[in-house]
Amino acid sequence: MLTLIGLGLFNENDISLRAVEEAKNSDRIYIELYTSKWYGNLKNLEKILGREITELKRKDLEENSNKILEEAKNKKVIIFVQGDPLIQTTHSSLLMEAKKLGIKSKVIHNASILSAIAETGLHAQKFGPYVTIPFPEKTKGKLPESVFNVIRENKKRELHTLCLLDVIAEENKFMTVKQGLEILLKGNVVTKENKIVVFTKAGSDSSKIAYNSVDGLIKTDILDIPAVIIIPGKLHFTEKEYLEKNKAA
Repeated sequence: MLTLIGLGLFNENDISLRAVEEAKNSDRIYIELYTSKWYGNLKNLEKILGREITELKRKDLEENSNKILEEAKNKKVIIFVQGDPLIQTTHSSLLMEAKKLGIKSKVIHNASILSAIAETGLHAQKFGPYVTIPFPEKTKGKLPESVFNVIRENKKRELHTLCLLDVIAEENKFMTVKQGLEILLKGNVVTKENKIVVFTKAGSDSSKIAYNSVDGLIKTDILDIPAVIIIPGKLHFTEKEYLEKNKAA
């Protein structure tokens, strides 16, 4: 049995009672923490569950997942995943491979940034496909045109675009809002005068929402992580009213 469990957005207190019960009755517990900044404490989570937890690296799930699947053939294996388990395609692929091998699987969902963005006042149903802005070294210095094309298409359809900021977990490196905005400017998908939304530390008591011009947000140099950038499409009057209350960065 393979079970994927969402950690939620902020720390170990975000997991559900169902997740705790499932973990206590498992044979092996893993956790992956390479997709975003997690403010939880692994030792505290182990105390909650009364179990030892093994942290996975990216290669353990993307290159060596067969080891986990082999283990899941005869044991109850759990993988804790940041946010909701199925937002990243890696985990969907893992479930698919499990099904091919006849391994039973289960998903225990949790909050993700895709649901939390409604806290900005923007209507969730008005978001188009989301993108991840990559670090320049991942694109060999080239501008990520595929990312820009998605943003342009969303704009044509008057939809909002959620822009996730890249992470290199192995180096503890997180893209800042300023870096993300500078890349968007180079791609000509925003101008310095365009008003956009920045949402930081979603799901925490210290979350912040800022609505300002690109130039104003760059000068503010927001350093909180994790952060997302939202490029608004056509605003409903209720969205605009809500955003106006979050003008200050």
